[in-house]
Amino acid sequence: MSLLRVDRLAVHYGGIRAVQEVTLEVAEGETICVIGANGAGKSTTLRALVGLAAAAAGSITYRDRDITRLPVHERVRLGLSLVPEGRGIFPRMSVTENLLMGAYQHEGGTAIRQDLERVLTLFSRLAERRAQVAGTLSGGEQQMLAVGRALMSRPRLLLLDEPSMGLAPLVVEKIFATLREVVAQGVTLMLVEQNANLALQLGDRGYVLDNGRVTISGPARDLLQDPRVRAAYLGG
Repeated sequence: MSLLRVDRLAVHYGGIRAVQEVTLEVAEGETICVIGANGAGKSTTLRALVGLAAAAAGSITYRDRDITRLPVHERVRLGLSLVPEGRGIFPRMSVTENLLMGAYQHEGGTAIRQDLERVLTLFSRLAERRAQVAGTLSGGEQQMLAVGRALMSRPRLLLLDEPSMGLAPLVVEKIFATLREVVAQGVTLMLVEQNANLALQLGDRGYVLDNGRVTISGPARDLLQDPRVRAAYLGG
């Protein structure tokens, strides 16, 4: 069942065509990875999906509803949540306060407490630091916090922008292991990731963006063996 459909999406920044006629689809329960070089339009595509970048053309359909012009907060209410590149945590607030910011649209203290405990169970490191000021966390802990905060909104589709950026390999391994747990709990994932090998190992299907366009797509296992992908993104 299709959860998200993007048809001929275009995003412009002034005279720059950052995204050009991107068409893709995400099925319920899938993990989709988007790979490509810097400046290929990957992050802009994610920003457009949540409404942080305006679509110049094309359409975005989520759960059979056209959300192309819908405000950001309404998309969050419908079940889309973005973990942005750079994490975007609130550095002067505690870990717990940051997490609770992700639940700002929900009502009912009991449900929010249950969601909080679920996130702290997924990320035991955050549970140990729940009272700590977020700005004093390590980079890996801040990334865990950013993912946890997004999960507090109870997303049906979780979008992640460069979750491994700047992190040590062991930390990346932990975060991706947790993402597999999130998928097992029924959340659909779409991630942009410079580490193409890691992304394709996690994903069910993948899209390759080049100069704002989808140039290759298919099952992740096929892209791992595709000579064009291997030459450009997997070191041969």
